[in-house]
Amino acid sequence: MFVIYKVFFILYMINKHLLKRLAGASLGDAVGWAELARACAPRAACRARRKRKHGSPRGAMAAGGLSRLERKAAERVRRLREEQQRERLRQVSRILRKAAAERSAEEGRLLAESEDLVTELQGRSRRREGLKRRLEEVCDDPEELRRKVRELAGAVRNAKYLVVYTGAGISTAASIPDYRGPNGVWTLLQKGRSVSTADLSEAEPTLTHMCIARLHEQKLVQHVVSQNCDGLHLRSGLPRTAISELHGNMYIEVCTSCVPNREYVRVFDVTERTALHRHQTGRACHKCGSQLRDTIVHFGERGMLGQPLNWEAATEAASKADTILCLGSSLKVRTDNMVSEQSEQVSACPELSGSVSDSACYSCALCVCCICPFPQVLKKYPRLWCMTKPPSQRPKLYIVNLQWTPKDDWAALKLHGKCDDVMQLLMDELGLEIPLYSRWQDPIFSLATPLRAGEEGIHSRKSLCRSREEGPPGDCGDPLSSAPILGGWFGRGCTKRTKRKKVT
Repeated sequence: MFVIYKVFFILYMINKHLLKRLAGASLGDAVGWAELARACAPRAACRARRKRKHGSPRGAMAAGGLSRLERKAAERVRRLREEQQRERLRQVSRILRKAAAERSAEEGRLLAESEDLVTELQGRSRRREGLKRRLEEVCDDPEELRRKVRELAGAVRNAKYLVVYTGAGISTAASIPDYRGPNGVWTLLQKGRSVSTADLSEAEPTLTHMCIARLHEQKLVQHVVSQNCDGLHLRSGLPRTAISELHGNMYIEVCTSCVPNREYVRVFDVTERTALHRHQTGRACHKCGSQLRDTIVHFGERGMLGQPLNWEAATEAASKADTILCLGSSLKVRTDNMVSEQSEQVSACPELSGSVSDSACYSCALCVCCICPFPQVLKKYPRLWCMTKPPSQRPKLYIVNLQWTPKDDWAALKLHGKCDDVMQLLMDELGLEIPLYSRWQDPIFSLATPLRAGEEGIHSRKSLCRSREEGPPGDCGDPLSSAPILGGWFGRGCTKRTKRKKVT
């Protein structure tokens, strides 16, 4: 029994030892497998995700899924769609950038145009203000005017060859309106106002006309260049050779068929039937029987007559002059468009015929200035202003005018005053007496050629008479005061003739 017990005890101990070793081994293996599982968990998870995403090839094939080629094709389609979307986005971006650039350019253009418009409006406003200032009449105070007249008197005394240029301003005292003054023809027409008429048969040479005649008599003035057509220089007693009436004389008609041209001085306005490019007066030459024509130079015409325009004497006098005195001339002309527009207004007003002392032909070099719109005139007649001479050798310029003139900056002296007032002070400074005008001594009556028999009723203009009490010479009858006066050197003749189209 003891032996059996011992055997069982030994077996028990052996089993117990073996069980302990087996238990230890099993626990270590479990820990190792746990660590291995923990290390392989990310790879298994990644594999599981890949399987979930793509599936097992065999399972996909078994379940009717896509093959590898189909998956590549699908991937390519997806990439193409993404590329197309990106290209569309790029195109839309380009279109938006282009539209933004165009909009910016348009805004810049509109801004530039608005700035140009504002600048133009400001320029027009400044020019308008400048024109208003130029049209305004400025008078020097009496002390300043006397000081300037003393300086002018010294220039007249020291001048070796003095030439006088005269404009419409010297005839306003004779109730003949000028062009550009506050009550001038152009000024009133632009304002839409009517222009008062003036009976030129009642007009007489003014104090300025008589002063110029006396200065020429005293050999202080060598030549007179006039823009006026009123003939008052001739009637003041100034010799014909000492006058250049660049726009003609309303009392003179000529025969251009005779060589030299035969002149006929009349005591009435000879321009009743004349107009632009139509200068026939309706009377015939006493010698050859040809039609007589007036001497007026209208707008758009060039004066070619020797007398009374006397261009040769005017240019010769200007070339010799060391002093030029401008009296009552604006020294400027209108542009062609303004001339046309205002001429139509003048022609529409029959009361204007024979009422203004300046025909203002734009072909006259006396009217041109540094801003003249007809530069070819200045080139053709540069001698009137001695433009061909160096500035140091040009004659000294003295201007008497109430308004601005383009040559004020060139002038050695500018006197703002009326011509009669300035000439009165000048004659007092020179110690010369001003002669009085007398109709009984008016040279026009001694120079005039009487009408022939049958010509008395040809004209209806009032004739000059030696005294205001006596009637007009000849059997002319009373003027047709009720009938509108058309034509003449400031009537219908101012309008431009319409150009005929050539028939091809």
